[in-house]
Amino acid sequence: MKDLGKQATREAYGLALKELGETHDFFVLDADLSKSTKTNTFEKAFPDRFVNCGIAEGNMMGVAAGMAAAGHTVFASTFAMFAAGRAYDAVRNAIGYPHLNVKIAATHAGLSVGEDGATHQCIEDLALMRAIPGMVVCCPSDGVTTRAAVAAALAHDGPVYLRLGRLSVPTLYEEGTPFSFGKAIVLKEGSDLTIVACGLMTARALLAAEALEAEGISAAVLDCHTVKPLDAETITAYAKKTGAVVTAEEHSILGGLGGAVAELLSETCPVPLRRVGVRDVFGSSGKAEAVLTAYGLTAEDVAEAAREVLKGK
Repeated sequence: MKDLGKQATREAYGLALKELGETHDFFVLDADLSKSTKTNTFEKAFPDRFVNCGIAEGNMMGVAAGMAAAGHTVFASTFAMFAAGRAYDAVRNAIGYPHLNVKIAATHAGLSVGEDGATHQCIEDLALMRAIPGMVVCCPSDGVTTRAAVAAALAHDGPVYLRLGRLSVPTLYEEGTPFSFGKAIVLKEGSDLTIVACGLMTARALLAAEALEAEGISAAVLDCHTVKPLDAETITAYAKKTGAVVTAEEHSILGGLGGAVAELLSETCPVPLRRVGVRDVFGSSGKAEAVLTAYGLTAEDVAEAAREVLKGK
């Protein structure tokens, strides 16, 4: 894997807002977490287009919906636990149901918030957002795809959920890499199995594939940054080509990327499948990498799932 540096996707989000704000007219809302979500970068540059709604996430979504109904494009940001959890009713009924132009950028998703513990480690948000009709759900893997996703969200007509992280993650792409919602990126070709990943697990999937290569196992790696709409064509084609699939996500294996891929392939191309993710349990407090390791979200865990799935071919 080429070393292109590291950047947290939340950092890339803040920079993208500021850059796009120079040429596009939109508003940014936050729930008193702008230093953490990095919307403070936009706030400093465009204070007249920034609103701190305070610690009232449901109300923030209502404000965003009202502004969008009046013709504005709005980015609403807070931690994933609050955006998808505490504010779910407002997101569903005030934003999703009328299909408004609100982009929900949820940072600090997954187990990698570490010491914040189980109450703040949101591992259900992809499932919740996938279930809202018309909601685009995107979990970019690095800073480059995050900035592309923010631009794509701005251009998209309708609600978007962007899942972003706290940790710095490896940069996987050169600037200008083509990106569009609903189109997976093929990071590595392979013939024995396919690893479908999103978010911080994408880099770990690549490392797993490199380790498997040394064992004579050829693994394709797909960056499935858009969990909805899912790239059914590409995933099905690689399932047919390789005959086995592993999914990898920093989310519950129930209802997220693994669930989406399983649903798809059960209809289009049933093949042996293993899901790497959180196993129907809550998280726990600890250093981020230690928590990820404890819950089986390492490159070696992905590689071991690959070895297991090959036994079913």
